[in-house]
Amino acid sequence: MATWLIGDIHGCAAELADLCDRLELTEDDRVLSVGDLFHRGPDPAGVMDVLREVGADFILGNHELRVLERFQLDPAASDGSDRPALRTDFPPLGDDDLAGDGRRACIVAPERRAEVLAFLQGHVGYFAESTDYAGAGPTRDGRPWCAVHAGLPPGRAPGQARPTELACLRRLPQRGNPFWYEVYAGTNLIVFGHTPSKIPRARRVNGRLVTLGIDTGCVYGGSLTAYAPELDELRQVKARKAYAAL
Repeated sequence: MATWLIGDIHGCAAELADLCDRLELTEDDRVLSVGDLFHRGPDPAGVMDVLREVGADFILGNHELRVLERFQLDPAASDGSDRPALRTDFPPLGDDDLAGDGRRACIVAPERRAEVLAFLQGHVGYFAESTDYAGAGPTRDGRPWCAVHAGLPPGRAPGQARPTELACLRRLPQRGNPFWYEVYAGTNLIVFGHTPSKIPRARRVNGRLVTLGIDTGCVYGGSLTAYAPELDELRQVKARKAYAAL
C-alpha cells in the first residue's frame, strides 16, 4: 500500500486528473489531499469529482476552514471529532458564500454550490497520521508520518495544536520570524502544503527527512505534487497554465 499525499490543488482539476493517472493507483493505495482544494483555480467542482473518483480523503486547509466557519460547520477539535452534524439543506447560495480565506473566489455553478458544501463536511480534520490508516506504513526509515495543511507549532503534537495553527501557520512569532519547519525538532516526518515553492520544501536533520512541503504552486503555473512516505517517492505534473498570480 502507498499513501499518496497531494499538495494544494486550488481548483486545478485537469492537473489533478493527470496526476492521479500518473500515480497508477491500485485498490490498496490511498490518496490524501493536504487541503486548499478549490479556491483561486478554474474548476473546483471538477476537483471534487476527481477526488470522489479516486476515493480521496482531505485535510482542512485555511480556505476550507473559512467556508465552514461561515456556516458554523467547522470543528473546534484538531482531529475533527466534534464536527457538527452533516448539513445538506442550504438556501440559494451566492457567489460569496463559498469564498475562502481573504475572500478568495471559488468559481462553482449555482446548482453545485450546496454539493460542494456537503462535500467539505467529509473532511478528516486538520491533520492525518500514518496510524489513522489500516495498512499504511511508516517512512522508509521506519518513522511515523503526519500530514497537515500549513504547520505545526514547536513542541506540540498535532492533536495539541489549535485548528488555526494547523490550517494557517507559516512563520513563528519569534526573533527572525522563521518558518515553523525551520525549527521543527520532532522525529516524525511532517508533510505540509500552504507555503508554495517551485520545488518541494525538504528539510533534513542528521540525514533524515523531517519536513516536506508539497505545495509547488500549480495554480500559479508551477506543478502539482504527490508524495508517498512509505516509498519516499515524489511524482509531479506541470500546470497547463498559470490561473492566478502569486
